[in-house]
Amino acid sequence: MTDIEKLQQELSDQSPRAILKAALARYDEIAISFSGAEDVALIELAHKLTDRLRVFSLDTGRLHPETYRFFERVREHYNIDIEFQFPDAGAIEALVTEKGMFSFYQDGHGECCGIRKVEPLRRKLSTLDAWITGQRRDQSPGTRNEVPVVQLDEAFGGRHGPLVKFNPLANWSSKDVWDYIRMTEAPYNTLHERGFVSIGCEPCTRPVLPGQHEREGRWWWEEATRKECGLHAGNLIASQA
Repeated sequence: MTDIEKLQQELSDQSPRAILKAALARYDEIAISFSGAEDVALIELAHKLTDRLRVFSLDTGRLHPETYRFFERVREHYNIDIEFQFPDAGAIEALVTEKGMFSFYQDGHGECCGIRKVEPLRRKLSTLDAWITGQRRDQSPGTRNEVPVVQLDEAFGGRHGPLVKFNPLANWSSKDVWDYIRMTEAPYNTLHERGFVSIGCEPCTRPVLPGQHEREGRWWWEEATRKECGLHAGNLIASQA
């Protein structure tokens, strides 16, 4: 049994706070990936555990205005720096020049997400030993129902080789997240008040109707069971095993 497998066993039924505490104690070069409600819950939990909290976010250049305002509220509320990562301008310029602004509606979201999200994430993670995500098992039954609370990230490399990935909210439901946000009065994206549940880039995100799963609002023109952009590519591999 590897060290990470042993840690997974030890933490599998622990609270998000306990998982975060173990992660922050174990690694110095570790950061929270921040974009949505789950990540704010993590920041709310973690900022009480450490005075060296690191948070990063991917600015794809195509986010909603409300998302940018949300980022700023989080920065001010917790008095933290957010380490923004941006896509390569040349790669974006080449894609848009060749295929236009909305090629993903015909070609699928993989190419655009690869440039705007995956490559900047890869650059960031190469400077870390571990990262913390807000993934929950109930977010996407097709790809996330086996998400462990800690794992080796097979899709990305870290500072010195293998990268460790913590998912402290894996066992929480959406209701658990929102109960915590309301209880702590943590900031949230105002798009949630308009029916948006899972929020990504503006052209690829829409509100969901009552009874729809939250991931149905993402890349709605594509196969419903593969709602991943590449940030958590290991989920797709696991779902096909």
